[in-house]
Amino acid sequence: MKNTVVIKSFQNGISVFLNEELPFEELLQEVAFKFRESSHFFKDARMALSLEGRRLTEEEELQVIDTICENSDLHIVCLVDKDKEANQSFLKAIQELPYPKKEDENEGHFYRGTLQNGEILETESSIVVLGDVHPGSAIISTRDIVILGGLFGKAYAGGNGNEGHFIVALEMSPERLQIGDFKYKNSKPRKWPIKPKIQPQIAYVRDGKVIMEPITKELLSNLSL
Repeated sequence: MKNTVVIKSFQNGISVFLNEELPFEELLQEVAFKFRESSHFFKDARMALSLEGRRLTEEEELQVIDTICENSDLHIVCLVDKDKEANQSFLKAIQELPYPKKEDENEGHFYRGTLQNGEILETESSIVVLGDVHPGSAIISTRDIVILGGLFGKAYAGGNGNEGHFIVALEMSPERLQIGDFKYKNSKPRKWPIKPKIQPQIAYVRDGKVIMEPITKELLSNLSL
């Protein structure tokens, strides 16, 4: 069957058109073939991924992502709708962030959904959250945390005590934030909920303190994480 899987690029990412009639297992084989063929073109780039043309369950989406990663050196930052301006602005800012190499045993994980009051998400890998972290909820990682949404609850990166990690969110208004053994003190807590702003921020440790700043190319070029 011709053009069962079509790969196209867009700013900061790639879109993959998936045939809606092909059986899913056969579709995964086509995805594997296409990305093996094009691995020399994408190399080890960090990109967002948009899946189009076929309605997929969350489990199927993860299977497609796993198939892409297993058959290429691509680092998939997150799964997005390529037409959403908010996602594009955020992705543009995080393209330069330091992510683990593919051979690292602690590759990043994805969590698609919103953490509600009382929920705790804990992982030994870096993690990308596709949603909000609401007040009363918490996300804990031994490595880095990237939130494609708002951080209004608690976040703890570097859970192994290592301060050389970071937390990134599209909207930063945490109840509590900690990196390694260092806690962030918010002198001007903001009320929640608030209207999201397209201003990604990064929290990291500098001189024994957790610093929170808007992401800029200048900042990223001077970071030593």
